[in-house]
Parts: sequence; C-alpha cells; structure tokens
Amino acid sequence: KENDEGIVPANTYIATIMAITQNGLKPILVEPNKYDYNLDPKLIKKSITKKTKVILPVHLYGQLAEMSSIKKIAKLYNLLVLEDAAQAHGASIKNKKAGNWGDAGCFSFYPTKNLGALGDGGAVTTNDEKLANTIRILSNYGSHKKYENLYSGINSRLDEIQAAMLRVKLKNLDMDIKNRRNVASMYLEQINNPKIELPTWKEIESHVFHLFVIKTEKRDQLIEFLKNNGIQASIHYPIANHHQKAYRNFFKLKLPITEKISKSILSLPISPVLKRKEIIKIIKIINQYVPSKKFKV
Repeated sequence: KENDEGIVPANTYIATIMAITQNGLKPILVEPNKYDYNLDPKLIKKSITKKTKVILPVHLYGQLAEMSSIKKIAKLYNLLVLEDAAQAHGASIKNKKAGNWGDAGCFSFYPTKNLGALGDGGAVTTNDEKLANTIRILSNYGSHKKYENLYSGINSRLDEIQAAMLRVKLKNLDMDIKNRRNVASMYLEQINNPKIELPTWKEIESHVFHLFVIKTEKRDQLIEFLKNNGIQASIHYPIANHHQKAYRNFFKLKLPITEKISKSILSLPISPVLKRKEIIKIIKIINQYVPSKKFKV
C-alpha cells in the first residue's frame, strides 16, 4: 500500500530504488557488508518497522547475497522477498540459483549483462502462478484479453528478436561463467599490490563475476595509470543513491560504508572472451602501480 516500506541495500544501482518509489512505496536504505558489498542481514532487523512489507536483496556484481539469513528474517516478520538478480544470472548456493530464493526475482538482459540481449530486456522468475499471471498482464498494458484491461499496466514485453537471441546465448551461459571465474581466479591469485583491496569470493558457485570490483584509496590516480597503459576501468557506482539529485529531497542520511565504497571502488576488465595475455598484462600493470607516481611502464 501507499507509503509501505521496502528494505534495500544503500549501494545498489539506482534502478532498484526507483522500482520502490515508482510504486508509491518508501525505500529504507540499509548499509552493505564491508566485504562483499551485499545487504548486511545483521542490519536488516534494525530497519524493520510496522510498515515494512518487503526486502529487496541485490546480488551485486554477480555474487549472491546472504539469502538463507535474509529468508529467515523475512519469515520471522512475514515479509516478502524480491531478488534483484540483474547481475547474477547462474549464481547459486547449494544448487539453488539466483531468482529462486525469494517470492520473485528480476533479471536484466541489458547487452553488457552475463546473459545479454542485443537491446533492452528482462525477466521475472517466480513459483507463484497467480503472481506470474499478474505480471504478464501488467507487462501488456494491464490486458488479459484483447481490448480488456484489468489494470493500468505498461508496455514491457520482451520482443521476439531479443528472446530468440537470448535462447541462443543461454546455451553458452555456463561456459561464459566458467571463463569469468577463471579470469577472477587469476586476478585474486596474482594481484599482490598492497594498495589494492581485492573482492571477497565466498563460494565458487555463489559468484558469476558480472563485475570484478577492487577498492583503492587514490582511485583517480589508478584510473589514469591504467588508461595510460591501455587498460579501461569503470566505476560502479560513483555517486551514492542518497546523494543523487533525483532523491535530493527524499533522503537525509549519513551512510559511511556506502559513501566510502562509492569513492573507492573500481571495476577491472572481466569478460568470457578476455585473452590470457591480456589478463597477464592487466595483472602486471596493476602490480606496478604506485600512488602519486604517474608514469607509463
């Protein structure tokens, strides 16, 4: 109902929060775990009120959130769990995949995702048949029957061309994930620069490495150093959501963990088609990086 609350990690991509506010609900931003950047279950309980109705965990960068703990909390307080699995196609814990832990899960098929279409697209997964039918109707202008509309819906259909391409690419998803994990393993084993904090990888199957995110204190220097050596790096995401202009009148918060993350994280190149010699070069350059000394190797 209007003004009911949804708990969401503060450091997610802004789309997760927009999903809450565009439905007339109130997002409650919760700090992430310092180690894997996912929603911290220990902080969820402190944020639950009488208006809390749903938890939206995000499997950020491709690593599953602590879903067992989150599900226990949800059951205790009779809350829905809606997974943002947009970056975690194929990730699993104990053979239970992303998108199958909550009441429903959402996936993005944006071209850069591990399973990407040629354009925009997405999917919702659920074991609730009534919910599935409602979502199908909502995505087709709220129409369950031609020229009859149950709801004020939207146009959110996945077109046939995108679906056809995704069916082809889906066959290679497991191999692509394996290749991404191989790249991540090389990074984790061979990057030894003390100025670089590497990500935490809890369980092999739990992370599909949509992104490989490091932390460093002098990020701008590292970005410039990498650029000067022919390596592109990106920031996911440079502005904390509670500092975004879109929500300037909505949030009056101090979130030190989220703010520190937004100022220090950097995504290194990772792709299933990254060549071994390219990976070795990236590792070599990063290990040679020294803050405050700008030079090309």
